[in-house]
Amino acid sequence: MTIRRILMFVVLAVALTVDAVAQDADERYAKDLLQPGTEAPDFTLAAPDGALHSLSSLRGSYVVLDFWASWCPDCRKDVPVLKELYAKYGRTVKFVSVSFDDDKDKWTRYVNANGMDWLNLSELKKWKETDISKRYNIKWIPSMYIVDRQGRIVFSTVMVEKLAAKLKELHEL
Repeated sequence: MTIRRILMFVVLAVALTVDAVAQDADERYAKDLLQPGTEAPDFTLAAPDGALHSLSSLRGSYVVLDFWASWCPDCRKDVPVLKELYAKYGRTVKFVSVSFDDDKDKWTRYVNANGMDWLNLSELKKWKETDISKRYNIKWIPSMYIVDRQGRIVFSTVMVEKLAAKLKELHEL
């Protein structure tokens, strides 16, 4: 084998391995998330300004629920993609990020510094102590849901790429 063929083989093997690991993330971490067809549990949480917002107030619209925290490296990695999705679909889909930060200043600084211009809410409690993490079976963050106009789960994932693909699919319907 020539060096070029060996190098191409190595590159292909690495690409296939990376793809396989990425595809396994939902298999490992999303299996306990609420399944399509399940009614999305209602909640009322506070925005950084103290205003209360409920999921039920968004009925009639599709809603992306993004469970995250500013201290979570995978969550921070997804923010630029969420910003793109919000820019593309934000006129027809409501975006709600639910933070598991327990420090209001750190949470709001991160949201503002990163231009997360959609609705941001939090219980301001540690992740495992929040009511909403229990109701939505959040065992890994980031975790994301799409809720339909009637308040039912349409899609659940831990992978922003899969969220983007599902939003595109729904938008084309």
